[in-house]
Amino acid sequence: MGALGAIDRAVGVFESTGNTRVLLFCLLIGALIAWMRDSGGVEALVSGLMKRGLASTPRRAALAPALAGTVIFVETNVSLLSSGVLGQRLFDAHGLSRERLAYIIDSTSAPVSTLILLNGWGAYALGLVEPFGFESPIGVVAGTIPWNFYALLTLGGVYFTVFTGRVFGPMKTAGQGRSVLAEDEEPIAPTRAIYMWLPLAVMILGALGFMAWTGGGNILAGSGSQSILWAICLAMLVAAILLALGKAFPKGGLQERGFAGIAEMVPVVTILFLSIALGDSLRVLGTGAFLSGVAAQFVSPIIVPAVLFVVAGVTAFMTGTSWAHMAS
Repeated sequence: MGALGAIDRAVGVFESTGNTRVLLFCLLIGALIAWMRDSGGVEALVSGLMKRGLASTPRRAALAPALAGTVIFVETNVSLLSSGVLGQRLFDAHGLSRERLAYIIDSTSAPVSTLILLNGWGAYALGLVEPFGFESPIGVVAGTIPWNFYALLTLGGVYFTVFTGRVFGPMKTAGQGRSVLAEDEEPIAPTRAIYMWLPLAVMILGALGFMAWTGGGNILAGSGSQSILWAICLAMLVAAILLALGKAFPKGGLQERGFAGIAEMVPVVTILFLSIALGDSLRVLGTGAFLSGVAAQFVSPIIVPAVLFVVAGVTAFMTGTSWAHMAS
């Protein structure tokens, strides 16, 4: 019956409108990224940055995706994919490894989302605090930012490696020079940078606006999943109009590349779906309650935050996903 129950919990993922919106959003962002990339918008933006000297050196090339990951704070996946597709071209142009790019974008997107709380994570954190009856829940959540040492140190580490050019451990030898993955890719001719930056700007501003709207004027009280889904739909509409007017693709090419981009995201969405389902299973098993119960027997209240950090890290490592341990 355990296996059958696991199947039911997997199906139950879609009972949550929030989960369904997140999964749908991840598919749609694949289409938007494909449009920006295949239309030549990314190449045009990269060419513009290099011509203006903003990405003319390896250090500046590494700084670009770090800044993009910092500025695009409305949603972790948006930050990852957008800064990744931008940084990929820059890193290839300067012979930097994509392994280092992966480190930079992954170590900026998630930490920034937890430090700049004008997004779904901020709404989630506020929801955790409100039941305790604080006079100013928003103030409590904002007051946790200076104590978010993990995010601050991780983000600081990224900018340290970017500005100094120093890397450590396996990163020193990982992917020396141009990545093997880049050798088989056909170059895309640059067209117009607006094909990339305008849809991204619409999505970021739209997400903030929709969060304020769904929250009755309070961004932190808004629905993160609903807002980001509406924002990606709005950004796709703007991108489709731009690309159609600019005749960036041949007839039928817009739909073809959109579905191809969605297909590229299927493995990611599958992993995310299974992570959420695993989180539900861990909740049913009482994993979180068990670990906290064991820790409570030996832990002084003064070191609870440190123990919670360690337990969360161990749980995420053992289950193979951070989504699952947050849900549990």
